[in-house]
Amino acid sequence: MNIIVCLKQILDPEIPAREFRVDAEKCEAVRGNSNLVTNIFCENALETALQFKEKFGGPGTKLTALIFAPESGEDSLRKALAMKADAAVLVTNDGAANPDPLAVAQVLAAAIRKVGEFDLVMVGRESGDWGVGQTGGLLAEELGVPCISFVDQIEKTGDALTIKRQTDNGWERLEAKTPLVVTITNNDQNVPRIPKTRDIMMSARQPITKWTLEEVGVNQDWAAEIRAGGSYYEIVELAIPVKDVNCEFVSGDTLDQKVEQLAQRIIEVTRAL
Repeated sequence: MNIIVCLKQILDPEIPAREFRVDAEKCEAVRGNSNLVTNIFCENALETALQFKEKFGGPGTKLTALIFAPESGEDSLRKALAMKADAAVLVTNDGAANPDPLAVAQVLAAAIRKVGEFDLVMVGRESGDWGVGQTGGLLAEELGVPCISFVDQIEKTGDALTIKRQTDNGWERLEAKTPLVVTITNNDQNVPRIPKTRDIMMSARQPITKWTLEEVGVNQDWAAEIRAGGSYYEIVELAIPVKDVNCEFVSGDTLDQKVEQLAQRIIEVTRAL
């Protein structure tokens, strides 16, 4: 069984708000000194894939981590290898920092076809930066296979997969045949494991396959559009919300006078509204 987990590298969402900056002209966040990390939902997908392989995979089961990112994406792949992924593939993004979901899906689909036959493709339910949550469905469309979203658990029953997924009203259990694309949500069971020091050291020596857009089969015109960020949608404006706050100090010589002044000011503001 061949399993492919698609990863995304994002700006660390835990950076303090005071350090977050936006380039209004480029409509993108400014990295500055902040770290790049693997999207947490992608790590949930990787952990789900690893558990599935450990429980249901046979000797021929292979788990490949795939990412479309700049050279920095190698860090996410090294971590995936340390967590016991069997292989890693980096499709180099030498264009726009945040290509749209359709461009990403098209590149990932082309890379998956180059990797070879697959049974199961797993992606995170959404990214921790833009949170669009469309890549999984678009990827399935590009590959011509079904997609099941918000998957919580995957088990193998004979030749089929039994899949548990979240809905607005509770849970659903589905039976599906492969090949299949699933988007993985987070739960208590797929918290990413912490790699052992020995595995981290070994992952640094493991090979990573690197392809350009052209090497995965993207023609010149298509590659130019992807490097420009795609044309699926356009980001018109990006800015940090600004909230003005007016602070007034109540006056008075005693506590009772201050309370009286505060109560009077509240009444005035309420009437003005």
